[in-house]
Amino acid sequence: MSTFLVFGATGGTGRHFINLALEEGHRVKAIVRTPSKLASIRNPNLQVIQGSITDDPLPHLDECVRGSDYVVSMLGDAGMQMRSKINTAFVKKQLVPSMRKNGVKRFLYQAGGLSKPYKEYFSPYLWMLRHTVGNAYAGQHADNEAVMKYLAEDAMDIEWIVHRAGIGSEGSQGTLRRSPNSESKYSVATFRDCAAYNLKTVQDKAAVHTSCHSCYIE
Repeated sequence: MSTFLVFGATGGTGRHFINLALEEGHRVKAIVRTPSKLASIRNPNLQVIQGSITDDPLPHLDECVRGSDYVVSMLGDAGMQMRSKINTAFVKKQLVPSMRKNGVKRFLYQAGGLSKPYKEYFSPYLWMLRHTVGNAYAGQHADNEAVMKYLAEDAMDIEWIVHRAGIGSEGSQGTLRRSPNSESKYSVATFRDCAAYNLKTVQDKAAVHTSCHSCYIE
C-alpha cells in the first residue's frame, strides 16, 4: 500500500485517478478547492483537504506532503492560466521545496499533449495543432512549459515525470503506454485511461526525468 498526494482530484482525470488508486488499496490525500465534489466517494483510505494552489502559503502543505510516497498533479484552469502561470508558481515556490524538506522524491506532473517538451523535438504536425486548435489553451501550454523548464533546470534532485496527455472523452479505449518523443506517436485518450496511465507511470522508475506523450498499445 502506497500513499498518493493528489492535486486536481476533482477534475476529469483526477477523479478517475483517486478511484483507481483506492480500488488498488492505496491511501489518497486530495487537496481540493471544493471538498463537496468528492463527497460521494466514501472510503476510509481517502483524506480530503480543502485548499487551492493559489493560496500562498497553502495551509497544511508540509503535513500533506510528509509521509506521501508519490505526488501527482493533474491541475488545469485555462482561465486562470491565461492570466498567470499559477502551476509554475506553486510547483517552484511551494511544492518542490516541501518535497525536499520532507524527503519525498517522486512527482508526476500532467501537462497538455500540445505543451512542448523542454529542449526536445516537437513534430511539425503537433506544432501546427498547437498554433491552430491549441491556441485557446495558450496560457496552459505556457504554464506547463515553464514547469517543465523549472524541473529540468532546477529540480533534477526530484524524481519528476511529465505526462503530456492528450485527453478528449469519457469511457475506456484500452491501455496507454509511454511514447518517447523520438517515436512521435500520440493518442487522444479518455480521462480514465489517462488516469490509469498516471497511476502506473508514477510508480515506474524508468519514466523518471522524461516528458513523454502516451499512446494506446496496438
